[in-house]
Amino acid sequence: MMTCNTREGMDSEYDRKSELIAFDDSKAGVKGLVDAGVAKIPRMFIHPQHNLREKSVSTNAQLRIPIIDLEGVNSDAILRAKIIDKVRNACEIWGIFQIVNHGILKSVLEEMIKGIRRFNEQDTEVKKEFYTRDSSKKVKFVSNFDLFQAPAATWKDSFSCIINPNPPDPTDMPALAQNQNDYGTKTHTDPTFLTVLLQDQVGGLQVLHEKQWVNVNPVPGALVINTGDLLHNNSFHKFILGVYQWSYNVSDSLVSNDMFRSAKHRVLANHKGPRVSVASFFSPSSLPPSKLYGPIKELLSEENPPKYKETTARDYGTYHRAERLGGTSALQHFKL
Repeated sequence: MMTCNTREGMDSEYDRKSELIAFDDSKAGVKGLVDAGVAKIPRMFIHPQHNLREKSVSTNAQLRIPIIDLEGVNSDAILRAKIIDKVRNACEIWGIFQIVNHGILKSVLEEMIKGIRRFNEQDTEVKKEFYTRDSSKKVKFVSNFDLFQAPAATWKDSFSCIINPNPPDPTDMPALAQNQNDYGTKTHTDPTFLTVLLQDQVGGLQVLHEKQWVNVNPVPGALVINTGDLLHNNSFHKFILGVYQWSYNVSDSLVSNDMFRSAKHRVLANHKGPRVSVASFFSPSSLPPSKLYGPIKELLSEENPPKYKETTARDYGTYHRAERLGGTSALQHFKL
């Protein structure tokens, strides 16, 4: 997110639509602006100052995102139960946490970050081949998915790849990239079940907790996990509820009936250089589009009746994208 104090240029002659079209037609993204030596942030990226000032940034050193060590989770039943409790607690209180000793080699994580950086540092003409807003494309490079709907753009370029249920043909993939690159993201919750994030060491990710913005400081080798609005990935919710074996102010998750939090989070751009992250979004794309999701029946009782109406993941996502809620979770629309 980028902000500016000045009112210069905020006149009636400003043609926002033309600026957006010109930016999109360049197919160069934010990186293209940087490479061109832009001296002033274009108005299309300027967010109102109140977006940042509405909540304070925490200065409490004791207020930290939970870090959960998964070492021994599959070999020690007692330790496993303790880890389940830690994950459940983190989902209920924070809606976000980091995990270490997850089994993915550090070298693999480092190469993912390097691959993203290599893709974005390629010549613009090479990246243009993948630039598109066609939602049917499994592999695409684009700047601001919601460029023409959001009230202000974010300082971000993204490379995305849909891998479920049918991964793309490897020949359709760029030689140097694997996932997504972010340079700044406005306040939002994820309209999915679960997000697994690998971030570099630049920092900038923040989560809203108890009306304060808390930094999600990078931890080498760690993955950031945050629960989304829907939260109904079967293996994950069974794991954190401790019922079966293991198979980012906050809004609350639909299927957990407010038991788990959907973390409201954002990324602040800084002067340290481009921030690189790889986000894996888990949503039910491989399931029938007519499948309904609502509060999990095992969580309901007379004392805890359902708080949300059932909806399909498609309808939820469509509403989320269409309304451009400015940081407010789409869940409010589905409350009973």
